[in-house]
Amino acid sequence: MSKKGRILSGMRASGRLHIGHLSVLENWLRLQDEYECFYFVADLHALTTAFDDPGAIKENTLAMVADWLAVGLDPQKSVIFVQSDIPEHAELHLIFSMFTPLSWLERVPTYKDQVQQFKEQGKDIMTYGFLGYPLLQAADILMYRADAVPVGEDQLPHLELCREVARRFNHLYTRIFPEPRAELARVAMLPGVDGRKMSKSYANDISLTASFEEIKERVNAMITDPARIRKSDPGHPEVCVVHKYHDYYSADRIAAIEEDCRAGRVGCVACKRALAEKIDALLAPVRERREKITERYVAEVIAEGARKARVEAAATMALVRAALKM
Repeated sequence: MSKKGRILSGMRASGRLHIGHLSVLENWLRLQDEYECFYFVADLHALTTAFDDPGAIKENTLAMVADWLAVGLDPQKSVIFVQSDIPEHAELHLIFSMFTPLSWLERVPTYKDQVQQFKEQGKDIMTYGFLGYPLLQAADILMYRADAVPVGEDQLPHLELCREVARRFNHLYTRIFPEPRAELARVAMLPGVDGRKMSKSYANDISLTASFEEIKERVNAMITDPARIRKSDPGHPEVCVVHKYHDYYSADRIAAIEEDCRAGRVGCVACKRALAEKIDALLAPVRERREKITERYVAEVIAEGARKARVEAAATMALVRAALKM
């Protein structure tokens, strides 16, 4: 089948994956049948916030690739690799940094927000590397001359920076880089079981490989309507974390679920039980495949992905060096 073009996307090696990542991975699965896809573990990006304790990055990298394979990413259809295995990423980032105005990086909306969030946690990340990580993202994307990048709306400013860098390089030197478009997809912004952002650090996530008992424990901890004391009391699903999950995982029944809740025909215990069963039915195949994936196989997939990615990276850098007369 003829492919539509080339896709590039990645994830930071920051910990085990949870169901908040699942909609992103489901989009990747769809894209690998339609595009030539390059998917990478962004372990260099992980250093921007874990520079003082990088010991877990390698373990997280292997675990993340195993999760990708368990969900269904196919190394025969997609190039799966680790960022730091391709040193050309760092070289292209350095070259881009020579002509990228500092003001472009300072205006990225997430920069000040994340600096403040980490400051509240007692950590100073006002480093050269953290300020420049959107430029490293641009190098990641443009290295493979991707036509499109699957992103959520919150990442659009980063992609626009990438497009600006491509335009500036093409204007200053030779036209090498396409200006990649956003491949927007519905990404479920699921909250953690406590209503906050889902994060392993908050211990409010549901792992992709969670057992049924773990799923039930997490779902039972979800915050429901605080004003609802008895099962027969009318509920307010709009304030309930369980309802937010049903809205995504039980979309075909969401109208009936809301109606039963507001009418007091179903209690929170039964609603949670139904959700736990729904999530388990979704994760059970992933869990079973994950148990069969060995570390040796993951290493083989990464090695083969690096070999394929290096071919593309070397070709791009040959063009870049020629454009710069280096």
